Amino acid sequence: MANLRAIRKRISSVKSTQQITRAMKMVSAAKLRRAQDGINAARPYARKMREVVQAVAGRAGSDAHPLLTAREAKKLALLVVTSDRGLCGSFNAGLSRAVYRFLNEHRGAYEEIALFVVGRKGRDFFRRREIPIRKEYLGVLGAVSRHHAETIANDLIGGFLAGEFDEVQIAFNEFRSAISQIVRFEKMFPIALESSGKTGGDDIDYLYEPSREEILATLLPKYVQTQILRVLLESVAGEHGARMTAMDSATKNSVDMISRLTLKMNRARQATITTELIEIVSGAEALKG
Repeated sequence: MANLRAIRKRISSVKSTQQITRAMKMVSAAKLRRAQDGINAARPYARKMREVVQAVAGRAGSDAHPLLTAREAKKLALLVVTSDRGLCGSFNAGLSRAVYRFLNEHRGAYEEIALFVVGRKGRDFFRRREIPIRKEYLGVLGAVSRHHAETIANDLIGGFLAGEFDEVQIAFNEFRSAISQIVRFEKMFPIALESSGKTGGDDIDYLYEPSREEILATLLPKYVQTQILRVLLESVAGEHGARMTAMDSATKNSVDMISRLTLKMNRARQATITTELIEIVSGAEALKG
């Protein structure tokens, strides 16, 4: 009977967990729809912003602003975007492991790699491995805003202009679908200029008002902020998609587990009944003798 009670207790525990995972799946599904709307609105704007920067800065030249000037990459700043919460499959672990491999593979290529980490999961991952973190940003993906993107962009741009690092890259999960997020590494700046011939506008020139330097001084930081905001929105959508998929799998696994435990419970009950019947029959036969 003790074994039967343990099975019943376990079935009850699994059913309670199933209710939680089903509720979390529904919440993530609702949040995913809003996050998809956000990233679908942000991507065209970020793409057009990139085209504008390429068109204006490409004609101004790489010496028009420090964010366009390439240096010998001795010091790297790497922004890693993870989430604050878990229960989203390999969303955080896959990215953190990819960054960890990147750090090991490029240890000799850079004199120093400064980590800027968004999210508790990434922070905890690198802390456990005693990897120094220059700055951490917590509670960002819970309510992404342009203010968050501006804060992060200002920290990275300020360090770059001060000569603290020569190159800035960002590592994040790019949202493809609810079941697919791709780990991406992108170079933020120095901003690489493409050939103007690709746009078909070689015969077009610009008049700068108030001046080329002032326009780029305003435009380029806004461009960096826009790209970081897009990345944060990509991560939000990816997190909810990964959590919805993970909770759906957990719910399905709980159904299978309840079925197996129910079968095991019924067998244990039958065995108990059979044992009791045998004891009754044996006692009756002993009385007859």
